Amino acid sequence: MEGTILKWLKKPGDKVERDEPILEISTDKVDTEVPSPEAGIISELLFKENDVVEIGKILARLETDANAKIEPKTEEPAKEIKKEEPVKPVEVKPAETKPEKVEPAAEKPEVKEESSDGFFSPLVMNIAKKEGIPLRELESIKGTGLQGRVTKNDILNYIKTGRKPEVKETTAAPVAAKTEKKVELPKQEINYNEEGLSIMEFDNIRQKMAEHMVASVRISPHVNSIAECDMTNVEKARNAMAVEFEKKEGIKLTYMPFIAEAVIKALKDFPLINSIIDDSSVPFKAITRSKINLGFAVAMENGGLIVPVVKNADGMNLVGLSRSINDLGKRARIKKLSLDEIQGGTFTISNYGVFGNIIGTMVINQPQVAILGVGAVKKRPAVLETPNGDFVVIKPMMYLTVSFDHRLIDGALGGKFVMRVAHYLENYQV
Repeated sequence: MEGTILKWLKKPGDKVERDEPILEISTDKVDTEVPSPEAGIISELLFKENDVVEIGKILARLETDANAKIEPKTEEPAKEIKKEEPVKPVEVKPAETKPEKVEPAAEKPEVKEESSDGFFSPLVMNIAKKEGIPLRELESIKGTGLQGRVTKNDILNYIKTGRKPEVKETTAAPVAAKTEKKVELPKQEINYNEEGLSIMEFDNIRQKMAEHMVASVRISPHVNSIAECDMTNVEKARNAMAVEFEKKEGIKLTYMPFIAEAVIKALKDFPLINSIIDDSSVPFKAITRSKINLGFAVAMENGGLIVPVVKNADGMNLVGLSRSINDLGKRARIKKLSLDEIQGGTFTISNYGVFGNIIGTMVINQPQVAILGVGAVKKRPAVLETPNGDFVVIKPMMYLTVSFDHRLIDGALGGKFVMRVAHYLENYQV
């Protein structure tokens, strides 16, 4: 929703290349650099270092005409930039964006402001609104900007060369809003003068978490399956490798890389778990992903939650997974992740066992269709079946919980998946 300008890397009159960093910003999630959208000369900086800037505000002006003279400017930038002007805005690029509301032309259909995995600048969104291009259609445009971002030229060329037939645009959240009657709950009457009250106002990260969790529960009917897992073989392997591993890698070998490895194998066995639902049309479509990007829920030191992502985790071995999980976890707690490292997850693991909890249920990380919860490994009495009879023995046991979207994943598939994860852990071999 907003970012703090940490440092300007360029000053008025400096030349910059396309994608060259111009400034550093800090948000509740990450600290990152903002690249230049085009090559040119910095003509004006509109904010100072340590200023807090809302999403969509123009930070600086970039002159793309090599022959232009740079003159100091103090006026606020216009909200819309005419096509003939060579000036390009430099914008804050957050993980989630909400462009300013612009009234569309009367004869054009309204483009709803919805969240998207991709980033679209306010300028691109304004053009889309005026031309009646819905979000789903906008996402189909091939971008030529940084990380495939759709630029002003991309959308103008798309309009000029002929648009695709407009797709009826609906998403799960708006559908729920249209088809469900709003239930008016009794308003909470809170006496703020009551003795002994302590009031904590939600900061930005907690507010966004709250909105994301409410949306996820509204979109996906959540169902949970729980499996008990014997960690004896993993424990033996971990103990045998621990000393040499820490000496060589400089980090401790935890249970999580073993769990991640088992999850990757199970996702390959049940690829529908590694998918998303396209609910923009009827009937819905399930889109299965071939790559596995594992997200790991991390509790931040100042409160709140963030999910860094290990990209292409299915191509890593135990050592690679351990390195990546440890590195992302450390940097997540001190806000040193890049925007790319908190996006693109296909499946998420939540390790509430680190706090000593043995069983829990999770809220799905949209737009994924399932999430795995990992409980603490505890020594408990268990029945050992042998040819000579049954015996009670002490074993390191763990509970695994999978929460899944019942629109796509039924109880049988969800149950089989979590049992398959347990199977790979119980039968682990070095």
